[in-house]
Amino acid sequence: MTKVPYETSEPDLPALGLIALRVDETLEPEFHRMIPPDMARLYVSRVQSGDTLSPESIAHMADNLATSAALLPSGGPLAVVGYACTSGTALIGEDRVTDLVRQNSTAQHVTNPLTAAVAQLKALGVGSIGVVSPYVDSVSGPLCDAFTERGITVSQRLSFGEEIEAQVARITPASIAKAALHIAQEGGCDAIFLSCTNLRTLDILQPLMLDLNMPVLSSNHALAWHMKLLAGLEAD
Repeated sequence: MTKVPYETSEPDLPALGLIALRVDETLEPEFHRMIPPDMARLYVSRVQSGDTLSPESIAHMADNLATSAALLPSGGPLAVVGYACTSGTALIGEDRVTDLVRQNSTAQHVTNPLTAAVAQLKALGVGSIGVVSPYVDSVSGPLCDAFTERGITVSQRLSFGEEIEAQVARITPASIAKAALHIAQEGGCDAIFLSCTNLRTLDILQPLMLDLNMPVLSSNHALAWHMKLLAGLEAD
């Protein structure tokens, strides 16, 4: 075999890392629409997670988070790594999530849907929200508490009361929109947050904002927005 010379070059686009739950079926399709390949290089790892989401399964997920971060490419710097679990961040803690990811990643920035949503809400000047969550109270409750601790009042909240992740991914966008409409009709909030990266929300955000005349955020959109912002990309 004859060796031939070659040249190397560094990619022009920033590299972003995403850590998705093993059971998440919605995150990647929505992210590829919000961060297309001509905007950034998006690499995805998975973290072991239970078929049901509970405080116990989330605690177990924390044990595997550093290992999942290590599975992201290490050939070049990652501008941002996002851990894609909203309730998981609330229960594990934002600082601990960042520390676990940084154990095996040299990413310049680490974020998650909770941190991202708070940043986006504050950028919009929102002080009170209504939250739509798919999960039971033992999971959705700490998330609402986390918003309150960060200066965002949760004035309304609704839950689908679902524990099984495969079912969460199959809740129809129409059902989610109906829940958001119910919260808006109750009043008392400046915006609505659709929580969970496994909920199919991307196609209903703009119609809801127009119908309700208020900001409507989702876990996936907030996380993509924050990752783009941290990477120096145009965030919409």
